[in-house]
Amino acid sequence: MSIIFWWLTFVAIFIVVYIIDLYVTDHRKGEISVKASLRWTCVWISVALLFGLAIYFFFPQNEGVAVKTSTEMGIKFIAGYLTEYSLSVDNLFVFIMIFSMMGIASHNQPKLLKTGILISIILRILFILVGMSLVQRFEWVIYIFGVILIWTAWKMAVSKEEDQVDPSANILYRIASKIFPIYPDEHSSHFFIKENGKRYITVIFLCLLVIGSTDVLFAVDSIPAIIGVIAEGEQGILSPSEANFLAVSSNVFAVMGLVSLFFALKGIMKMFRFLKHGVCFILFFIGIKMLLGFIDPIAEFFHAHSWVSLAVIIFTLAFSILMSMLISEEKEIEELKSEIAKSNEVHIDRREENKMKKHLPE
Repeated sequence: MSIIFWWLTFVAIFIVVYIIDLYVTDHRKGEISVKASLRWTCVWISVALLFGLAIYFFFPQNEGVAVKTSTEMGIKFIAGYLTEYSLSVDNLFVFIMIFSMMGIASHNQPKLLKTGILISIILRILFILVGMSLVQRFEWVIYIFGVILIWTAWKMAVSKEEDQVDPSANILYRIASKIFPIYPDEHSSHFFIKENGKRYITVIFLCLLVIGSTDVLFAVDSIPAIIGVIAEGEQGILSPSEANFLAVSSNVFAVMGLVSLFFALKGIMKMFRFLKHGVCFILFFIGIKMLLGFIDPIAEFFHAHSWVSLAVIIFTLAFSILMSMLISEEKEIEELKSEIAKSNEVHIDRREENKMKKHLPE
């Protein structure tokens, strides 16, 4: 099975998954329930992991290479997929905030989300191919990507989502709103409307511009991460075409099925409260590895133990989700205290009432 076979298999799976995901979200009356969304999300995650396992067990061995090619390919695919999927989940939170701040009607959100995902896929593929080409030609570029990842991790740690989604500050939003008049109906499902000989842009078109420009920023943040995972120690083991295949396929798999996940996130956001912190640590970890790659003992260790990176990514994601489930927000704690106080007050009132009843004559 040559690399062409794996490319064709990947493209076929992507087309099938995307069509099914569109059908599921388009042919339901109203929003998909959280339960149904989680079920479909589990299906798409399973498809991606099964594809990774297929690579792990069945990818052909490269000639003249001591390391088992299928093992290296499989581990890198899953590590890249988990890293990019965690970033994609964090990106969805930003989309939810954009929809909320711009007052996008619920029936228009899937349409915008699907378009945004397609834009994201195109941008990521272009950025990956350019980035991988640079790393394969100029090895020192990987250190620049390492710096970018550490900067991204720090920026994510200290910034709030609200700082990233102010539509009025978006340059495309400002330009479009100055060139074209905005149609007054905020719930229109069309991007453009012509009325009385005058062409208008709608709120969802402005939202699309905000999402599209946000996708560019997301791609700039995520591409160094996937390159750091795939390019690490692959020289002499994987061919450039195999490295490109891993980078593109793991990244695209990470954004497949996000339409279903979007509906689930609205109901289970508390489970991912600390996901951002976990993503920050993963980006920092990958960035440090890239920067320390010139130190032979460190480079040789990760080169010989590629599973360590995968283990760190899995543990970090699991730990961040576990902490999100165990640790309550301050708002929840205050509400709980208030309920306990009210319960105590009722209990005390009943005790006083019982005392008074005992002293009353029969």
